[in-house]
Amino acid sequence: MNETWTLDRTYASPAGTVRWTALGDPALPPVVLLHGTPWSSFVWRDTARALAEDHHVFVWDMPGYGTSAKYEGQDVSLDAQGRLFAALLEHWGLERPAVVAHDFGGAVALRAHLLHGARFARLALVDVVALAPWGSGAYRLLGEHAEVFAQLPPALHGALVQEYVASVGGPGLRQEVIERLAEPWTGEEGQPALYRQMAQNGQRWTDEIEHRYGGLALPVLVCWGTEDAWIPVARGRALAAAIPGATLHLLEGAGHLVQEDAPAELAAALGAFLRAERPGTSGAESAITHG
Repeated sequence: MNETWTLDRTYASPAGTVRWTALGDPALPPVVLLHGTPWSSFVWRDTARALAEDHHVFVWDMPGYGTSAKYEGQDVSLDAQGRLFAALLEHWGLERPAVVAHDFGGAVALRAHLLHGARFARLALVDVVALAPWGSGAYRLLGEHAEVFAQLPPALHGALVQEYVASVGGPGLRQEVIERLAEPWTGEEGQPALYRQMAQNGQRWTDEIEHRYGGLALPVLVCWGTEDAWIPVARGRALAAAIPGATLHLLEGAGHLVQEDAPAELAAALGAFLRAERPGTSGAESAITHG
């Protein structure tokens, strides 16, 4: 796959070097994009470029992911990522950016906001890890036996990662995208890093904050793919209902990686929300169809 996506800046974090970049005019309103697992900022490439027309867009690979540092003994838990995100916002000098989070990036953003004093202008949550229960059977199995799976022969591990990435639901990912998403998890650093983060994460990190969602006092948009095979759309509806004034925006036919399945539709919904032209009315449900 020849598509270029480069993070050309670094931040020295307690969990190792974090790679990041920014797109768009620095004079424009800031927005930060958070990825989840087993992803990286690469999943935001189309969305970031679209939003950069009207915003200063910050993207980053969390430690243990993508092109950021990976090493034995590294703390890559949701607890550590939430603290780091709050510190990273200070490093960037962003006092109240808009935040868009996907998958467990949602838990990272929510922990940073609710536990570590990070302030957001508005928050968009896209197919996020936020409500119990979460973690598929495969995710739990791999995490509980991380040391065993880290020793798989490279070819077998590579095939497993690609099959896991491809299981997100929706119309199906292109093979070249699957390979690009799986690539950071291969090799001497990548293979153990995949199972390391699975071993360190669990529902306890959202149990600590779930009871506080009703106190969120900022504009919130919940976006969800109706064919998400990892976190069912019912979880999106429940999350929107738990947050006062939140809007639920469904992407019909899209799976867990809505960025891949419906990039233009997602960018349009996020762009409208970030411009305070919220799709639908407060507490309402709207839908767009991926054809």
